[in-house]
Amino acid sequence: MPTTAPASAFADVTASDAALRRFLHGLPGVDTVGLEARAASLGTRSIKTTSKAYAIDLAISMIDLTTLEGADTPGKVRALCAKGANPDPTDRTTPRVAAICVYPDMAATAKEALAGTDIKVASVATAFPAGRAALPVKLADVRDAVAAGADEIDMVIDRGAFLSGHYLKVYEEIVAVKAECGDKARLKVIFETGELSTYDNIRRASWIGMLAGADFIKTSTGKVGVNATPPNTLLMLEAVRDFKAQTGIQIGVKPAGGIRTTKDAVKFLVLVNETVGEDWLSNEWFRFGASSLLNDLLMQRQKLSTGRYSGPDYVTVD
Repeated sequence: MPTTAPASAFADVTASDAALRRFLHGLPGVDTVGLEARAASLGTRSIKTTSKAYAIDLAISMIDLTTLEGADTPGKVRALCAKGANPDPTDRTTPRVAAICVYPDMAATAKEALAGTDIKVASVATAFPAGRAALPVKLADVRDAVAAGADEIDMVIDRGAFLSGHYLKVYEEIVAVKAECGDKARLKVIFETGELSTYDNIRRASWIGMLAGADFIKTSTGKVGVNATPPNTLLMLEAVRDFKAQTGIQIGVKPAGGIRTTKDAVKFLVLVNETVGEDWLSNEWFRFGASSLLNDLLMQRQKLSTGRYSGPDYVTVD
């Protein structure tokens, strides 16, 4: 279910631009060395074969299988939906993915192709990936996607407004998009962490998204040079942990872009387990935004079950 409105304890924080700025700049500064060292140390954890099998299946079930290209066609989207619903035709025990993520004009195609499954249709919106459009245009984008059957909306924040210090504008746009989603779609808010320059900015953006009612906070569009990394994801996990401790409201996290291998996925799952715990170890609260990750997970899964490495020719090309 979509998250409820932020706790009344924070109502005064968003009463004005000045109040929100004071709150955000009053957050504890990020210890860059400590953050990166912790992320690196957690990334060295080794897991046993039985745990690896569990982690692979869990990771598959958390994937938002994505195609966001100008050359997308209805046929390509239907093929991706078929793969998400039945990732490995040779092994029906393979979990389904969490969602198929497409542009708004492909949401209806995905919805039809996924009929009868529990896979969600996620649609990017709000002038993805740059977010350079007037608010009425962004809201129309969301409205069209929801009307086409999107169960989840992945919006991008106005990074220009954020970096200019216009925090209330960013907050109010998220609130408006959340209202447009209504009860029909969960909202993921994308920060494009690679453009926010500092860890302090990522922490501030996380709090803006959570205060505005995001159901998920998401690292990236996957369209810039630096996307999801263990440190920025760890920082966002710490933010949702702290927010829940203060409000009782649980917010999901979605790293996206650059996560391509099983080894990468396991590192992120360790981050989740060690930072926020089992409450977030489901696709209700944690997702991977990915296009190529699924293939590597399938190859590693086949190797665990057969003892042989099948290679890329044994999985479909996305």
